[in-house]
Amino acid sequence: MILSNPIKAVLFDLDGTLRHHIPSAGDVFVDYARSMGLRISEEDHIRAEHWVHHYFAFSLELQADGNLFKDDLKGFWVNFTKRRLVALGIGTAQAVEFAPQASAYMQEFYKPEVHVPPDVYPLLESLKRSGYVLGVVSNREEPYHDEIKNIKLDSYFQFILAGGEVNSFKPHRLIFKHALELAGTSAQETLYIGDNYFADVVGARRAGLIPVLYDPISLFPDADCAIIKSFAELPDLLK
Repeated sequence: MILSNPIKAVLFDLDGTLRHHIPSAGDVFVDYARSMGLRISEEDHIRAEHWVHHYFAFSLELQADGNLFKDDLKGFWVNFTKRRLVALGIGTAQAVEFAPQASAYMQEFYKPEVHVPPDVYPLLESLKRSGYVLGVVSNREEPYHDEIKNIKLDSYFQFILAGGEVNSFKPHRLIFKHALELAGTSAQETLYIGDNYFADVVGARRAGLIPVLYDPISLFPDADCAIIKSFAELPDLLK
């Protein structure tokens, strides 16, 4: 990757990037739906995963659902499950019927393990030694410092920013503007790495940062930006 300015800051997304849940919610959901007799192809699965990424990129759908189910968390997840089933190619009537059962299953039985890719630690150690400003920028509503500490990443980052702290969420520009202020760097000097094309790549580029898509399972193989499948590939992009 040819850079017009030397990179001074490297910022990361949290969930799906620095931290993963194994097995993924999408895989468990599709396995359950298939076990209940729903016919879902791998193409359907990939299409639905694209939809999930778009939905949680502070989409208009998410904002509308958040307002509609503001005081009804159970209702929110049933409605999300219905939307997910439709994205998988299930008819609306069947999705409405199946959603409460599938949502209840996920709430009760989806208990993933938290996993940090092993190449994250040496990468962050190397970046820190090299003098880069490091930060985490997530669409969380609340601060998540304890979660970063629990996965032993807290010593690497100069700042950790939640969208709810500044009332702005990726892909909006404002959250990235706050991140740049915390980093003390210009957009052109700042790399942003995340796994969600719609939130991370679109948002970072919109704010002038240099986006890098972390895509270990090739969910977005045709993305119009730098792509890495492992964190070991990142140093080459900084040269």
